[in-house]
Amino acid sequence: MPRINAPTVAQHRAERRRALLAAARTLLAEEPGHAPTLAAVASRAGLPRSSIYEYFRSRDDLLLELVREVLPNWSRQVTEAMAEAGTPGERVLAYVATNLRLVAEGEHALAAALIESVPGDEVNASSRRMHEQMSTPLVAALTELQLPDPTSTAALISSVVYTASRMIEAGADVTATEERVRELLGPFLSHRVGRTEATES
Repeated sequence: MPRINAPTVAQHRAERRRALLAAARTLLAEEPGHAPTLAAVASRAGLPRSSIYEYFRSRDDLLLELVREVLPNWSRQVTEAMAEAGTPGERVLAYVATNLRLVAEGEHALAAALIESVPGDEVNASSRRMHEQMSTPLVAALTELQLPDPTSTAALISSVVYTASRMIEAGADVTATEERVRELLGPFLSHRVGRTEATES
């Protein structure tokens, strides 16, 4: 009987599963263009190669589980940050800041590597769902600012965030890059807030 390093068998298995997912995440971050082999994942986790099949049937099965974890976590952090912000303009800036922080932490590179490594309908659907979950509160904030076409404006803001993300991944400082985006969006958001307040009064 294998040695159990946890109070219960269920907890032992959960800890091993987490160790394998963490190992796969680390290997993908180190080499984004190369999906790790199951042998490499097991080795990094400090487990026998054969034991990995107790938790995942294949490499795609393992990476798909990581997709189910990484993409929802991204959208959750963005939407929670926006929910905690006050005004509509602050919610837009929270959208920007949280996305750029996650990029700086390597989450975007990891998500892109996963999407590339595990092609398929489920991954594509997960990616679309993530973007929709983040887009909905962004459009809502812009709607509160009484923009004539908040959906198009949301797409343009997302394009600015994407460009800033590419800059960060190319080596730009995340704080300085966020400041540049704030310089671009700040006057626009302040102007819209002023117009909205004038209309309401």
